[in-house]
Amino acid sequence: MKATINLVSFFFLLLVVACSSPEGKKVEATEAKTPEKTAAAAPAAAASGELATYNLNKGTLNWTGSKVVGGSSHSGIISVALGDIKAKGANIVGGQFTIDMKSIENTDLEAGKGKEKLEGHLKNADFFDIEKFPTATFIITGTTPTTEVADATHNITGNLTMKGVSKSITFPANVAVVDNKLTAVSPSFVIDRTQWGIEYGSGSIVGLAKDKVISNDIALVLNLEASSSAPLQ
Repeated sequence: MKATINLVSFFFLLLVVACSSPEGKKVEATEAKTPEKTAAAAPAAAASGELATYNLNKGTLNWTGSKVVGGSSHSGIISVALGDIKAKGANIVGGQFTIDMKSIENTDLEAGKGKEKLEGHLKNADFFDIEKFPTATFIITGTTPTTEVADATHNITGNLTMKGVSKSITFPANVAVVDNKLTAVSPSFVIDRTQWGIEYGSGSIVGLAKDKVISNDIALVLNLEASSSAPLQ
């Protein structure tokens, strides 16, 4: 009987851990790519159409993080401040944008009921250390069409730099061009925060109580809108 109870408890714990991870496609972070490695691939990614630069009008990065045990989670939003995207037709061939880490906001807690405390913690040196690293950046190094992910037309590859650490990631996005406006919206995708040196509450920390462990995984949803006045000559 004791063995049966222990077995049930074990599988229950596995279920709790599995359900507490943020939802989304897990993307692997690899060594950042240099322009020299990707320059030759850019023309191949760009099919037909004139090369145009789309200046960012607005952009957001929604985030979700959770505890490993207990399933509690928090979510919020970060502003994408500046950027441009270069494309031929609906094929993105380059570009970059800046993420304003000072704007990080929690959206599931009420003011005076933990919201300010959580936002302050995310901004301090335990997490994103915004005094030292007020911005993050994403530089596009390539795109490829895809039909493998629902609500996505392309896989976008680029270098994500946070806290001074640059890693290459590839995530799916639905890219559309209508008139002079380009939009890029991703389904939820998941990165491992520790690959950018964000270690607070990680399960790898020795002696940390299990109910204090925060999942290394952060789910992100990117939403960009940019416009172009005229094609490049």
